[in-house]
Amino acid sequence: MASWQGKSKGKPLGYKIFVSILRIGGVLPAYLLLRFVTFYYLIFSYKSTKGTFNYFHKRHGYGVIKSIYKIYQNYNLLGQSLIDKVVIMSGIPNKFTFDFSGKDNLHKIIDQKKGGLLLTAHIGNWETASHLLYELDARINIVTFDGEDQGIKEYMESVTGKSKRSVNFITINDDMSHIFKINDAFSNNELVCMPADRFLEGNKTVTVKFLGTDAKFPLGPFMLASRFKVPISFVFGMKESTFHYHFFASKMKEYLYSDKNDVIQQIVLDFVDNVEIKVKRYPEQWYNYYNFWQ
Repeated sequence: MASWQGKSKGKPLGYKIFVSILRIGGVLPAYLLLRFVTFYYLIFSYKSTKGTFNYFHKRHGYGVIKSIYKIYQNYNLLGQSLIDKVVIMSGIPNKFTFDFSGKDNLHKIIDQKKGGLLLTAHIGNWETASHLLYELDARINIVTFDGEDQGIKEYMESVTGKSKRSVNFITINDDMSHIFKINDAFSNNELVCMPADRFLEGNKTVTVKFLGTDAKFPLGPFMLASRFKVPISFVFGMKESTFHYHFFASKMKEYLYSDKNDVIQQIVLDFVDNVEIKVKRYPEQWYNYYNFWQ
């Protein structure tokens, strides 16, 4: 069965071409070029296309033709999300607007003086909308998996480097050093943001119903929540039109940590419920390109 391999598709040259177009002509010419790239992936990226077809056909019940069209929309929106991220994070002039539903929920977490965990998923474009978090009176830590192609990583750091001063990135390492960094962040009443919907083979998982059938989710993020006993919010950044994003932060959740396993199970269920609501509302913005329901 296909599974997530921890790496993104694409080559450094492709990123450089799009960034050059963005700097010269702005977003719309880049979106136009993206349509041709989208057709390429639709035809030649068999594994991701197959997994995405099953997602639309089996999980949403779309017919064959509609599912294929939805795959095209999905690839195109993914490309737009990457373009938008570069535009926002590198400071290129743009027309993007944002709504922020739930800002008060995050202020309540900060007021608790315990730190806070923000759980998200690979749906929408959380990284683009997350710049709204800079308005909060707390440092932002983003937990990432260091599986990106090194050439792409170095180039994107050179393009968006200035924006990284506003946040702190915590990379997941085999030596578990990221756990100590996360602990320090919570101790300093900082927010820690991380996705909780992907895992590498060999990692511990938990299985729950998602879109009508069993799916595996990584156990790690939910164990962290249970271990550090911090308030939690589920956050998503969804694209609602060409130049408009909507950021959502759920109500603060605090759990009674009497039984570790029960608490972990409840956090997982709450997270999956929130993800399912967003997936049903924005089905074209689900960006897990492998057999999620193995």
